[in-house]
Amino acid sequence: MSRAFVKEESGEPWTPPAKAAEYRVWVETPSGPEAVHESEDLLGALHWLEARPHGRFELRTREGRLLALK
Repeated sequence: MSRAFVKEESGEPWTPPAKAAEYRVWVETPSGPEAVHESEDLLGALHWLEARPHGRFELRTREGRLLALK
């Protein structure tokens, strides 16, 4: 295998970064906003959001547009 496709530090093959999900649920933490759930399905993301018992959550698109608050 070519050295161009091996990480220098660990000797592991390079893997491309994962594609960002279409929808993300964010929660505010002391260190700043953090994505706690990702989904390609809007209804699935809304159901996940509704199942959370408490807390302030934001559902946003990949581009950062706010869709729902809880």
